[in-house]
Amino acid sequence: MRFRIKYCLPFLLAALGVVMPVFAASVRLGVSPSRGRHNIENGDLFYITYEVSDIDAAPERPASVPGARVMYFERTGQSSRFSSVNGKTSQSFSYTYTMTLRAQKEGSYTFGPVTVGGVRSNAVSYSIGKADPGRNQGNPAAGASGRQGAQSGSRQDPDKPKFIGKGDGNLYLRSNVSKTTAYEQEALVYTVKLYTTYEAIKFIGATAAPKFEGFVVEESKDISQSLTYETVGGKTYATAVIARYIIFPQMDGKLNVKGNTYTVSVDEREYYHDPFFGRMSVSKPLQLNVTPNDLEVNVKPLPSPKPADFCGGVGSFKLTSSLPSQKFLSNQAASIVYTVSGTGNLKYVTLPDLNALYPKELEVYTANPETNVTVGRDNVSGTSRYDYSFMPLEPGTYEIPDVTLVYFNPQTGRYEKTSAKGYRINVGQGSGSQKSQTLARFAFNSDLLPVVKPLRLDHRPYIYGFAYWLFFIIPVVLLGAGVSYYRNYLKANADRLAVMSRKAGSMARKRLKRAYACMSKDDSDHFYDEMLHALWGYLGEKLKMPTSSLSRENVKSMLEQHDIDKDMVTSLIALVDECEFAKYSPVAARSNMRQIYDNGVEVINNLEEAFKTSSSKKTQK
Repeated sequence: MRFRIKYCLPFLLAALGVVMPVFAASVRLGVSPSRGRHNIENGDLFYITYEVSDIDAAPERPASVPGARVMYFERTGQSSRFSSVNGKTSQSFSYTYTMTLRAQKEGSYTFGPVTVGGVRSNAVSYSIGKADPGRNQGNPAAGASGRQGAQSGSRQDPDKPKFIGKGDGNLYLRSNVSKTTAYEQEALVYTVKLYTTYEAIKFIGATAAPKFEGFVVEESKDISQSLTYETVGGKTYATAVIARYIIFPQMDGKLNVKGNTYTVSVDEREYYHDPFFGRMSVSKPLQLNVTPNDLEVNVKPLPSPKPADFCGGVGSFKLTSSLPSQKFLSNQAASIVYTVSGTGNLKYVTLPDLNALYPKELEVYTANPETNVTVGRDNVSGTSRYDYSFMPLEPGTYEIPDVTLVYFNPQTGRYEKTSAKGYRINVGQGSGSQKSQTLARFAFNSDLLPVVKPLRLDHRPYIYGFAYWLFFIIPVVLLGAGVSYYRNYLKANADRLAVMSRKAGSMARKRLKRAYACMSKDDSDHFYDEMLHALWGYLGEKLKMPTSSLSRENVKSMLEQHDIDKDMVTSLIALVDECEFAKYSPVAARSNMRQIYDNGVEVINNLEEAFKTSSSKKTQK
């Protein structure tokens, strides 16, 4: 027995040596300086790699690393291998995660250990040395880049997203209108289409609406739900319609449509060759402010002469009528319903005056239309319902005439008609005719009321008492007070911008409440939209600045003119930057929402107090 164990033990150990590495889960950390360098200096990029083997779990991005700032954390590689022992095949796999960091403080540090899937890793040590001030003197590319940055006047942090004018060769917007020559009030389709070659788009937001000069606008929700691909100039782009409007020109002549600015956040890939892993890439956030092209529409007036009964409708319409009740009595109200359906400017269609068309024995009351429209891909369609009430004054048989609607059809270029059928109605005797009711009011009643109190010679009429005149004095005083209050109200609200400035604080708090609701639901995307809306909206209303003029430089200048403390201004701009940066950093967005919300409330409250203090100082002067 001893002999067998002695000679079998090596074979058992050899088998275990083959099988155990396949199933041994491990996490190994490594640290390396930036490519082409042998040590880590302050301001340099360096890397900490995670080698995760045979663990069905992914490491979490650390919130902080000693002496450095976390830039990116991505999976950069993977591998697998198979082994077969005594006919049994097993598989082992491993993943590589790379954390890119920027050194920020000199010293010696230790990172780790970390735990992935219950497996504990080793710890790594690294040292950050002092930056060499003359390191880039011999690098022509770095010098050229520095000169270019100095010429452009950009002081942008390289770790933050970039803003690039009207886009670049890999992303742009193109606007289009369905017809460049149209009739007045004709429905046109205005679309904004995005062209991009970037792999991922994280956010698209408009800073303001397009400027439609001389148009009535209906916004359509029919936009792209998925990407399509087009080849432009030999280059393939992913495209999507991001905005669509139905516009109605209100005057003839050449009308302009000015495109608005969109903020687009994308991920730009940077590729490099690593001597160990080969070709690798990192994701770099990029933010672009993109503006589509402006358009001009030549609007023709409607043909003259216009028919006298033209209803104002431009499109294709149909008029129908219905009579809900079939029994009519004098002095009892009935109803008739006219419905206009079709496509075009339904909201501007008016029916003829029915009192001029109906018999004089039928008294017609004005109806308020109920319009139900749908803004589609190419037009506005729907119905307008007119529910008229009328009252027969006398019994008899009456003819309700046909009602004709005259409109202009831009497809045919002519005025066309549509008619609703008329009706013949028989009106029976109601509770009393108009004439009998009139006579009843003037009928003489011979039953006299008895005298309750005897007449007195010293009777003083009520008109001579002060209480009687109070009925005239009080309304006059109330009228004067009301007129005075209304004049003061008009004076106080004459300047709309001043009113919005006074209400800026309350409006901002309402928007912060919506942000708090999004935070409670863990909805980070809408949370940061509401926070930015609250901050930029407050500044625009408080400083009386249009949305197109809102920029960091303009806001800083205006706040300085109001004697706002520079630290407060710096906190405000930093909060706006943090909100915009968190839009495309999902992990940071979830972890920082509470802090950002509290900072937003504090910043707006401090600004409100600062504006009040500045206003009181100016008043004292």
